[in-house]
Amino acid sequence: MKPVEVLERSVEKIYPSKEALEKALSEGRRLRIYLGADPTGPHLHLGHLTNLLTLKKLQELGHEIIFLIGDFTAQIGDPTDKLAARKPLSQKEIKENYKTFKKQVSRIIKFSGANAAKVKFNSKWLDKMKFADAILLAQNFTVQQMIQRDMFQERIKADKPIGVHEFLYPLMQGYDSVAMDIDMEIGGNDQTFNMLVGRDLMKIYKNKEKFVLTTKLLINPKTGRKLMNKSEGGLINLDDQPVDIFGKVMALADEAMFEVAELSTEMPMNKISSLKSAVLSDKMNPRDAKLEIAKAVIQTIYDEKAADMSKTEFLKLFSKHEKPEAILTCKLPAANYKLIDLLVETKLASSKSEARRLIEQGGVKINDEKRTNPDEIISIGKEIVLQVGKRHFLKVSR
Repeated sequence: MKPVEVLERSVEKIYPSKEALEKALSEGRRLRIYLGADPTGPHLHLGHLTNLLTLKKLQELGHEIIFLIGDFTAQIGDPTDKLAARKPLSQKEIKENYKTFKKQVSRIIKFSGANAAKVKFNSKWLDKMKFADAILLAQNFTVQQMIQRDMFQERIKADKPIGVHEFLYPLMQGYDSVAMDIDMEIGGNDQTFNMLVGRDLMKIYKNKEKFVLTTKLLINPKTGRKLMNKSEGGLINLDDQPVDIFGKVMALADEAMFEVAELSTEMPMNKISSLKSAVLSDKMNPRDAKLEIAKAVIQTIYDEKAADMSKTEFLKLFSKHEKPEAILTCKLPAANYKLIDLLVETKLASSKSEARRLIEQGGVKINDEKRTNPDEIISIGKEIVLQVGKRHFLKVSR
């Protein structure tokens, strides 16, 4: 791979310029590059793949890679694109959220072997920062600079409050670059302001240039809305099972599928262009193109075998209405269970409220028979097949 190829796919803008970064890469400099993620939830999703795949290319070129978990900044809450302040998270919640982050990222980035990536936590240096240090850090920026951010302007127009702590967030994220002596940061274009604060701080504290590479966001081109939005549901998580990811990709709006192909897969761009051209000229059914893209998503996150299996299972479930060949099993003590409790116990529902909603909406079957009473008593003895929705099957026995 040529270094300049990294600067094409998925890239929105490069600071100070694409030419400057091309020069640094072509000179053979080993750059220290980082991508950060705040553990505001337990899952990374399809939208994170855009940055991770860019990071993977840079790792393959021999650059030093750092995946930074913002365990300190998660306590503040990034105000980016938010029309209200985030709900503060406790340290316990944050630790619970990030415990599988490395495992999820390792599907794309190598954390062992030659040129292994590193995981760091920004609490290591931000926890040690004294109040006087924070005051000195804040002196490098003005309220006018902060208040110019779009989401703060929108809140002012809507007469919604802006917390003083929200001004501190970009300072803390910016200081991460200084603490790690970074050469380059990667992030979505919605993080441009925060990353440029870090660029300014690198000049002030280190007298050093910092490259900022912003990537395109995974959005629906028709509506302009993010496809992966934690607050609105519809997430496709990196730790979802392959067949679930496949089904969720197939459920996305047709107009968004080529965005997914470009930003969240390693499908060659010439193949994406070929699929798009075939669909636009009515030579291919959009569903067939989406099948290829869903398969590419699975291959990117898992492997080719999982991709083939997921496509086969999807076609069985949705086209032929068959049960999957491989159904997970669960052993429980022989006893009587309320149906609502059984769903939670088998982890087919995350809570009793979710279980009740699934049952009352007709989404639960036992041995192919729909069950709509949450308080129905189910005896666990002989094996039963518990089904939730169209894709989730579980064999339950004692």
